[in-house]
Amino acid sequence: ARGAPGLKGFPGVKGDVGTDGRPGYQGPAGEPGVCAASCDFVHGPPGNVGLPGIVGSRGLPGSTGIPGAKGQKGDMGEIGQPGGLGIPGTKGDQGEQGVCNCKDGAKGIPGQPGISGPKGEKGDTGPQGPGSAGLPGRNGPQGLPGSSGPKGYPGAIGFPGVFGDQVTLALIGFWTRGRVRGFPGLFGHPGQAGHIGRAGPPGPPGELGFPGTVEPMNSGFLLVIHSQSAVVPVCPTGMPLLWTGYSLLYLEGQERAYTQDLGRAGSCLQFFSPMPFSYCNSATCHYASRNDKSYWLTTDEPVPMMPVSGEEIQQYISRCVVCEAPAPAVAVHSQDTIVPSCLTGWRSLWIGYSFFMYTGSGDEGGGQPLTSSGSCLKDFRTQPFMECQGHRGTCHYFANLYSFWLTCVSCQEEHGMAPSSHTMKAADQQRGHTSRCHVCMKQT
Repeated sequence: ARGAPGLKGFPGVKGDVGTDGRPGYQGPAGEPGVCAASCDFVHGPPGNVGLPGIVGSRGLPGSTGIPGAKGQKGDMGEIGQPGGLGIPGTKGDQGEQGVCNCKDGAKGIPGQPGISGPKGEKGDTGPQGPGSAGLPGRNGPQGLPGSSGPKGYPGAIGFPGVFGDQVTLALIGFWTRGRVRGFPGLFGHPGQAGHIGRAGPPGPPGELGFPGTVEPMNSGFLLVIHSQSAVVPVCPTGMPLLWTGYSLLYLEGQERAYTQDLGRAGSCLQFFSPMPFSYCNSATCHYASRNDKSYWLTTDEPVPMMPVSGEEIQQYISRCVVCEAPAPAVAVHSQDTIVPSCLTGWRSLWIGYSFFMYTGSGDEGGGQPLTSSGSCLKDFRTQPFMECQGHRGTCHYFANLYSFWLTCVSCQEEHGMAPSSHTMKAADQQRGHTSRCHVCMKQT
């Protein structure tokens, strides 16, 4: 049976702090309770509150345990979300200037110009534009009057009329205004002869007549004259003009020079071009596609600072003329400052300076036979010719162009010691040491 609840006890006196006690052993399991008749468990009244136990003393720290075995590898975690933008970093300090021990590379050799591509085919005609047809144009100006029509056929001859008096004939002529043939007048007496009038003013000069027939010379000798100026020279009296042109000195192709004798007609080309030739192989021909050159006698124009091109070149190229001569021309050189004289029976053509050799690019060049009229140039210049480059289309006086002239030889130097070397810079000093010459032709 359920007992009565006990009285509440008095609070106990607070005891001293005890040491931690050892843990007690687990007690045995209790027996199962007895079931009442109604099968309801009977709970007894709560017991009194027990006195607090003695506090046990603190135990000593335990020793370090043995490390556990390595655990198994965990599953791969899920991919995390991308992080946000970071804070921009601060500007770094300027670095020190680097040291370069490199050297400029050598300049490469310029490549040859490429071959021109084939000409493209003609494109199709484009569609008609969207614009509408224009308004009709205005009437054009009145045309010129047409030419006269053909002359009509003559009318039939009328019947002869009767003879009338002078008044009737005059009236008929007045009314018809001369459109009808009048009757023949009466036979009158012849009048007296009039006086001779004054002579009229002289008429204008008539047109030039056709040239008369001249027996051709047909000598077979040709004379070439180079003016060394932009003026075309004139043939001597009695020598017919064959053609005019430009003074070609020599050509250079494949780094080889092909010279022209200035005393022959081949040195006077009728047309000028910086590149007057092309080169061909077994299959094709090419023009101005490599560094070939041409060399021409020049005028007295000042030396330009830069290469010239286009129409500007023409003022620097010497003009020439080819004439038909009765006899061949011969050059005579004095090797002195005195101009030599032509022999008896020989005709003087011109005097000049003894020019005999020249070199240009790549030490190529040529010379003039001293008997040829081309070895006697009318004017002396240290640079009497210029170089033209075909693929560039320009001409210039380059530093590697050299001209060679006969010099003056005195009697003392003729069989004496070797002449002393010296440099001549003044123009009058240069001319004073150059041999003079004379071009002559035998008179026929």
